[in-house]
Amino acid sequence: MVESSCILSMAASPSSLAGGEKKHWWLTNKKMVERYVRDAKMLIATEEQRETVAALRLLEAALAISPRMEVALELKARCLLSLRRFKEVADMLQDYIPSLKMGSDEESLTGSSDNSSSQLSRERMKLLSGNGDSLRQSEPAFKCFSVSDLKKKVMTGLCKKVDKEGQWRYLLLGQACCHLGLMEDAMVLLQTGKRLATAAFRRESICWSDDSFSFNRFPLSGETPINNQQPSTPPKTEPESISQLLSHIKLLIRRKTAAMAALDAGLYSEAIRHFSKIVDGRRGAPRGFLAECYVNRASAYQSAGRIAEAIADCNRTLALNPSCIRALTVRAALFETIRCLPDSLHDLEHLKLLYNSILRDQKLPGPVWKRQNIQYREIPGKLCSLAAKIQQLKQRVAAGETGNVDYYALIGLRRGCSRSELERAHLLLTLRHKPDKSSSFIDRCEFADDGDIDSARDRSKMSALLLYRLIQKGYTSVMGTILDDEVTEKQRKAAMQVQQAPEQSSTRVESILVAISDTSNGGGTQRIENNAAITTPPPSVFQGVFCRDLTVVGDLLSQSGFNRPMPVKYEALSC
Repeated sequence: MVESSCILSMAASPSSLAGGEKKHWWLTNKKMVERYVRDAKMLIATEEQRETVAALRLLEAALAISPRMEVALELKARCLLSLRRFKEVADMLQDYIPSLKMGSDEESLTGSSDNSSSQLSRERMKLLSGNGDSLRQSEPAFKCFSVSDLKKKVMTGLCKKVDKEGQWRYLLLGQACCHLGLMEDAMVLLQTGKRLATAAFRRESICWSDDSFSFNRFPLSGETPINNQQPSTPPKTEPESISQLLSHIKLLIRRKTAAMAALDAGLYSEAIRHFSKIVDGRRGAPRGFLAECYVNRASAYQSAGRIAEAIADCNRTLALNPSCIRALTVRAALFETIRCLPDSLHDLEHLKLLYNSILRDQKLPGPVWKRQNIQYREIPGKLCSLAAKIQQLKQRVAAGETGNVDYYALIGLRRGCSRSELERAHLLLTLRHKPDKSSSFIDRCEFADDGDIDSARDRSKMSALLLYRLIQKGYTSVMGTILDDEVTEKQRKAAMQVQQAPEQSSTRVESILVAISDTSNGGGTQRIENNAAITTPPPSVFQGVFCRDLTVVGDLLSQSGFNRPMPVKYEALSC
């Protein structure tokens, strides 16, 4: 009903208002704008998405009449923020983004020389053309102008407010930048907005009197709520939510700064630890910020020699941001390191398409405020070097280097590793890079548009499946190599035993012959047992004792005969 009444009021002619009294058109438009803003406030107070969309339409109609109306601009920004249309808020207030201002200042500094050269060329053209007569002849004799444009300019000047711009721009734009992943810009904007709001509140509080404070707005703790309602948890006010958001932003920036410092210092394990705290935290983070952290952690993994983890982080980055130039470059270098040339060529071809699209559109991908790791003037040189690299890899593929993949580097093992080391490394990689768990990191990402979640899940599952298959293939190859090495080692040991058997038998024969020769010579032998020498008496000693006993027995038998009992002393001796 509110929206229909507003549309009817907009369609009404100026003569129909105020009992047929004719009024000026700017007064009529002013009343219409005020009506639109009043109805939009009523719709926004309901805090329903459908009503917020209707309020946004009314505000757009009001801004079409009065483009610089401060109240309408603020309400529109709040509606877009409540509808989670953060990109539109950034596009609407992009002139206040600090990083964009710094980039424009740098471009103005670098472009000063170009402007001076263009001015010199224009002056030379004027001198050569004879005081610029040819230039004057090329210009049209008359110019057309639009009455509607002039009317808009006049309305803009009339509706421009005298007071300064409010702090709502910094607060709302800071929240939008936080959700878009521009953490540094969000921190600066939120701090500026809080400082301006505090200063404005201080100025207003000085002018207040003691009677201006009403205790009805602030009930005491012992008072009964109105209409006997049970007290509920009060909703968070805007300053409280801004303070909590600012503290969370500061924590993320602090961890990222520590990780980048460790990465620059060569402490790769420390950098990996700090980046893991960010991406595996309980509280989610924006998609753009997490994509940047993933690609930085991939660089740390690459420097530490953990190829599989680096490829997985590049896959996550490309799932969140398919046009990330740095992630494609790092993943192509990783595939080339393990000699997986077809996959490296695929990434380089994708990178070439991105460069060509940038040159065709004459701008970097994404909106103006999006942070890029490359500048537009660097694209032609990078495209030439990329074409040479692609040609080199194609020649290597044509030479037959496709099947010589370094699976040891992929799994992170040394050559000649044992079977237990391979099984342990394979188990860890399988648990980390399972395709079923590949998209779990998306639950910790905050997306500005819900429609991007499904496409990001599909991209992450596909890339994780390819990496998992590559790991399984590497495990099979390395395990086959280890089994072949074990069989070769067994055969070598068996051959050594066969060669050592005749030598041992010949050594035994020689020892027996030496013992016989020593016995015939009547000499003693010496054995070594437990590192101690034991001297064996000569065989002649045993032979003398035995012969003496045989002589005594023979004498006894000859004297007494075979049937005669033996004496007691000899029986005891025989026993």
